[in-house]
Amino acid sequence: MKWVVNIVVRQMYFTFVAGAFLVIAMLAGVLQPLFGVVDQPGKAQPIFNGNQTQPKIAFACNVFWGEEFLPDMLDTFDKNNIKITFFIGGSWAKRYPDVLKELAGRGHELGNHTYSHPHPNTLSKEKNKEQILLAEDLIKQLTDVKTSLYAPPYGEYNDTVLQAAHELGYKTIMWTIDTVDWKRPPPEVIINKISKKAQNGAIILMHPTKPTAEALPELIRQLKEKGYAITTVSDVLQ
Repeated sequence: MKWVVNIVVRQMYFTFVAGAFLVIAMLAGVLQPLFGVVDQPGKAQPIFNGNQTQPKIAFACNVFWGEEFLPDMLDTFDKNNIKITFFIGGSWAKRYPDVLKELAGRGHELGNHTYSHPHPNTLSKEKNKEQILLAEDLIKQLTDVKTSLYAPPYGEYNDTVLQAAHELGYKTIMWTIDTVDWKRPPPEVIINKISKKAQNGAIILMHPTKPTAEALPELIRQLKEKGYAITTVSDVLQ
């Protein structure tokens, strides 16, 4: 009789343990997305924001045009002791090598924005890699900087785009807040939008435009007043 009881007790124990593991697994599946920690080994993911525990905000400026507005932007950054990330278009760099060298020379971080600004979602993985590598090689040749951050044109990405960048050792960078400055809104619209939506680890997408250059001094003042440090994308990712 005693051995029968022992068998029953053991069966109940193993059933309990198995059930506990099942509940834990189910809870993990529910809770992981809530905390943004879904683990998909080997699957490349886009990055929309940095470390949300630190009061830092990154400026990410995509450059394929607007070089005439860069001097004012650079002067503003220098006056405020700020370094940001410029995502460089390869064909633009070929036309304006001295401007690219100045961006690097002033200590700003350089990222990769493809060579000819195609729609990445329409390209094969190999063609996506080709676009990144062409820009990478030219930037390296002109500045001796090897890029490792990738901003896909038009903000387009799919699994093919993400995997192409990942296989080349790149992190695909999106944004938390888009200034939409390519539409040339009034400077105060840019300032108000970013100031209201500012948050720890935010990545702010911008371009070299007249309203952006005009908005920067007041925007920087307001963000600093709120306690944010303005920095590069790599810095907020730490």
